[in-house]
Amino acid sequence: MKLSKRSIFIALVIILTIATDQISKVIVRANIDLRTEINPGERIPLIGEAFIMMNVENEGAFLGMGSELNETLRVILLLILPILVLGFVLRHILKDKSLDNWSLFAFSSIIGGGIANVFDRIAFGKVTDFLFIDLGGVFKTGIFNLADLSVTTGMIILVITSLKKKKVAN
Repeated sequence: MKLSKRSIFIALVIILTIATDQISKVIVRANIDLRTEINPGERIPLIGEAFIMMNVENEGAFLGMGSELNETLRVILLLILPILVLGFVLRHILKDKSLDNWSLFAFSSIIGGGIANVFDRIAFGKVTDFLFIDLGGVFKTGIFNLADLSVTTGMIILVITSLKKKKVAN
């Protein structure tokens, strides 16, 4: 069976997204003190106080949402449901040959980031987050990781490509 350039592109984006996320998390876990309720952990300024690196273990989803759920609900909402959604998205991009390269890249980034965080939940029971941006009240993020960044970037690209398609159609 010969793989198409398109399938290779999808696989490469997914694999590179997972690899960069997992490598970054291994480095953070090995080198930055974990922030806990008793230990404030290390805060490493990357660009002053505007861009900081730390080590936080997140038992929930985005910004810790769902961390207070009981174990059964957490497994359903943070493992089973994401795996199903990621599977459907992967099936969609493999079958829909009309998708442009930007959309393929965006969907593949979302899948890779999703898989990377699901892997953390399966392997460690939580997700390692380590980046934080605070632009002095103008813009402030929660603590996130490269998988979150890939998912968010993919979503932004999809919105932009969708808006461009609508503009061209009108």
